[in-house]
Amino acid sequence: MPQSVREFLRCRVLRPLLRLLRGGVTPRRLAWSLALGMVIGINPTVGITTVILILIAWFFHLSQTASQIGSHIVAPLHVLLFLPFIQAGVHLFRTRRLPFTRQQLHHLSHHPVQMVRNIWQWEWHALVVWGAIAVILTPLLAIYLRRALVLLMRRHPTLMHTRPATQ
Repeated sequence: MPQSVREFLRCRVLRPLLRLLRGGVTPRRLAWSLALGMVIGINPTVGITTVILILIAWFFHLSQTASQIGSHIVAPLHVLLFLPFIQAGVHLFRTRRLPFTRQQLHHLSHHPVQMVRNIWQWEWHALVVWGAIAVILTPLLAIYLRRALVLLMRRHPTLMHTRPATQ
């Protein structure tokens, strides 16, 4: 792994998580916060992930910081999984395929009502697919993240007793 990536992960992911653990957040709550952030971070919507995450983390009394870290960790996956979620929704609900040719896009651009209707249909179908995956993925991620956090605490007990690094 390149040194810059390793340093970024250390400074922007590991240190804030260790600060939360030292501050009294339990590994269980931290794991659920991260898992929720990661799963919501890959949802097939654009522009509302942070707001949704803030509301859900607040409702379940989870760590806002950890959930935002989880969401930002998977940001590249969000971009990569956007079209596959939409394609899976098209396939599952047997709706009109996405326009990929220039002629199809040109046709849609001249029919704005149909375009908005199609985009909304593709979006909610993709959200249904994502929701089904999220129901399974969130608890699994939380279990494995909790185990990883407990292992981290056991292997590095000094991390829990030292003062947080200042930036």
